Amino acid sequence: MSAASYTGGRWGPMYLWLAFALLMLVMPRVFDSGLSITMLSQMGIAIIACLSYNMLLGQGGMLSFGHAVYTGLGAFVAIHALNAWCAASPALPVSLVPLVGGVAGMGFAVLFGYVTTRKSGTTFAMITLGLAELVFAMSLMVPEFFGGEGGVSGNRVVGTPVLGISYGPAEQVYYLIAIYTLVCVVLMYAFTQTPLGRLLNAVRDNPERVEFIGYNPQRIRYTAFIIAGFFAGISGGLGALNFEIVNAEVVGAARSGAYLLFTFLGGATFFFGPILGAVLMVLAFVMLSELTKAWLLYLGAVFMLMVMFAPGGLASLIMLNLRVARQGKLRVLLSVYGLLSASSVVCGLGFSALVEMVYHRQLDAAMGPVLRFLGMALDTSSAVHWSGLLVYLTLGVLGFEWSRRRFALQWDAVHQSMEDERLRAAVTP
Repeated sequence: MSAASYTGGRWGPMYLWLAFALLMLVMPRVFDSGLSITMLSQMGIAIIACLSYNMLLGQGGMLSFGHAVYTGLGAFVAIHALNAWCAASPALPVSLVPLVGGVAGMGFAVLFGYVTTRKSGTTFAMITLGLAELVFAMSLMVPEFFGGEGGVSGNRVVGTPVLGISYGPAEQVYYLIAIYTLVCVVLMYAFTQTPLGRLLNAVRDNPERVEFIGYNPQRIRYTAFIIAGFFAGISGGLGALNFEIVNAEVVGAARSGAYLLFTFLGGATFFFGPILGAVLMVLAFVMLSELTKAWLLYLGAVFMLMVMFAPGGLASLIMLNLRVARQGKLRVLLSVYGLLSASSVVCGLGFSALVEMVYHRQLDAAMGPVLRFLGMALDTSSAVHWSGLLVYLTLGVLGFEWSRRRFALQWDAVHQSMEDERLRAAVTP
């Protein structure tokens, strides 16, 4: 189903865009610590990157394993432009640096996309993976451009401040990122409503039929690839300004994998899904990674569970429940939702405790056998603690499966009643 069907028209209700702009405006006032503003800036950058990636995956059906190539190369070109502008007299506006990254990302998309978009499906995915590895290898072989292992650094505080804006304080950088984020989100949403955006959806669903009516599917994919590269480059340019350093990691496979994973978790079939995914990505990379050494394991487990039980991502869960709520039937599901949530918490706590004990035993054994976990003292040398947690986790899994089956039956009953009401309304004169 199209994004427009969920936003109320071609552009969606204006209040949604105003609310989005107002939210970005007031967030630094609510979360005013240095860490919070840094995270908010990273969220804005990640939103543009994930939405540009979803232009390929969700809208075009192009599974790319190398999207970080365009955000990363855009960042490198942007940081070089920033350094060149620092040496210029007078210095050019720093606020235009992200556009340089966007043009660079688009240029590399023109070059690489001509090769990758000639194929589709698995072949396309493998070509993007090969190009990503090629670029990453070059990042260590061409230190004149990539800066070697240390990367390329810059200084965004150049020239005479205009209206007191020097981009020295992190809050000023955040508002620049917020402006770019808002404009890019609006433009990428507008793209979904254009004939090209609709044709891209058609190429995703049935390229043979698109070719039958006279359009070239490869040309449509190529054009969308270039547009996605432009927005990806803007994201990279904003990242270069925010961190003032760019290294080989920004073009690595891990960055491309993060875009794929969190775009999927957010919901690739809905326009706002990647926005949710981008927020989760920053929270995971900044906060979860500080809380536990096993954060990547948890991400993998969550991804696997989402694939199994909610392949449409968080956005699909939200929209399905909103549909049920609009019919006034959500309260019927509240009890089974409570059971499902409680059993999920039990499973999560048991699984986390076991994982943390394994990590403590393997990596922190020198600190002693006792692990502090949520206020509890767990002894990694005690068979009683291990067996107790295994029993606890087993009971949680059994409870979750029982709750899930009850929920599935209730969910099907609710949707059947909604369908019956729709049919009765259709035949009633």
